Amino acid sequence: MNIGKLTEVDIRDLWKHEQYDFSNWLGKEENIEMLGSLIGLTLTDVDKEVYVGSYRCDLVAKDETTGIKVIIENQLETSNHDHLGKIITYASGLDAKVVVWIVKEAREEHRSAIEWLNNNTNKELNFFLIELHAYKIGDSLAAPKFEIVEKPNGFIKNSKNIGGCGEMNKSESERIEFWTMFNETVIERGKPFNIRKATTDHWYDVAIGTSEAHICITLVNKESSIVVELYINDNKALFDKLYANKDKIEESLGFNLDWQRLNEKKASRIKYAIPGLNFDNHSNYAELMNAAIDKILAFREVFKSYI
Repeated sequence: MNIGKLTEVDIRDLWKHEQYDFSNWLGKEENIEMLGSLIGLTLTDVDKEVYVGSYRCDLVAKDETTGIKVIIENQLETSNHDHLGKIITYASGLDAKVVVWIVKEAREEHRSAIEWLNNNTNKELNFFLIELHAYKIGDSLAAPKFEIVEKPNGFIKNSKNIGGCGEMNKSESERIEFWTMFNETVIERGKPFNIRKATTDHWYDVAIGTSEAHICITLVNKESSIVVELYINDNKALFDKLYANKDKIEESLGFNLDWQRLNEKKASRIKYAIPGLNFDNHSNYAELMNAAIDKILAFREVFKSYI
């Protein structure tokens, strides 16, 4: 058996110019999807060279499921203080909640700075420091690879303000354990959708291909159930369109749904409850998680044809 040797390629040999070469490459759908999958977001509505005062941020996107703004600053060289200052300026000027700084090589002092920002800013703000490398085997095409150097510490972000003592209560601890196991199950099933970082939140969002709606999984321990729903952000016309096809949708899904127009609210919900959740008994977690994943995939397949 002939086995090739993996060799690293200088990324400057692939992209000569950050703005005209690399930013244009990263802004393409298949490449921004690769970055989004790495950080646990579904990045859409990508804009290039967005002005913040007299400066320009390389890329600005939003997370499809939450709508939060994400800024991406590219630096195809060793990290420096100038770009560290820029990402803070851009985050402030654009009111971004996620900051991604991509570099050729991260200096130790900048690793420490990003770690400090993640540990000492509020839980809504998240910083990623990512190194970009490229590799090839023999005469093969070079393959780029993003490698996370520093990322938000989910435990610190979600627990530092709880009760003033930095400890999670039982429900929060159970949620982060559930979502961690849920992510592992999604990976075991070949990652049919992008995973999101495990948090203490009782919900977990999955993109469906539009900013008008997304799929949400909710842990409702007091009702002993997991709810899978299509959450429509603010579009009653879309809900009415789907409701007009209620019988066809439920026939395609193979189960009935709870249709909630919620006239007094902006959002609308179309829900399905899976019974059996009990934070004090994990024996059926594998069954519940697989059932939830099955429903998510069914929701995505059927509803996408109507949205």
